[in-house]
Amino acid sequence: MPKTPERCQEIREETKKKILRDSMLYFARNGFAGTKISDLSGYIGIGQGTMYLYFKSKEDLFKEIFAICNNDKEIKDLKILSRLPISAKKKIKKLSETVIAKLEQNENYAAKVTLTTQVLFEKDGFSSESTTYQSEIYKYTAKIIEQGQKEKSVVGGSSMKLADFYWSVVYLYALKKLFTTKYETLTVADLERVLLKDENKNE
Repeated sequence: MPKTPERCQEIREETKKKILRDSMLYFARNGFAGTKISDLSGYIGIGQGTMYLYFKSKEDLFKEIFAICNNDKEIKDLKILSRLPISAKKKIKKLSETVIAKLEQNENYAAKVTLTTQVLFEKDGFSSESTTYQSEIYKYTAKIIEQGQKEKSVVGGSSMKLADFYWSVVYLYALKKLFTTKYETLTVADLERVLLKDENKNE
């Protein structure tokens, strides 16, 4: 029995989603330069010709994956969090809980963190000190840090460098999730310690 046009469209959409999902993990593990369409298609389990039905080139595929990685929702959520009328300490706890939950529950989130950071490292003129990835996520994290510094709950120093440090720790554990089977799990307390002052320590 021939498939209906609707079912054919569903299959096309499902196949594209599978290509994007599996390619995200493959790119994160192997990098852009280390990825060949022939190897990638074998990893996904579809023909190389099928890949080219959906994407014209490796660059075209990666561009769409990178767009998914940099979705506006996460930026909007962090922007909203940064503006909530609560203490910076509570904001950092909420952010850390969200990040840890995503790392534990979704391997693709680890791939997104890894890919986004890798691409930003590879940009021409990148400088951790001067640009800190030019990322909205870093900028809103820095706003929360600045609030915490005013409230005396966050350690001193450049807010952008501290944001860089915070997300670097997330990146490290995203890599561990992708590349190893056994590793000590990152906790909310671990992430909070990156930014929050030790309350038991006298200043």
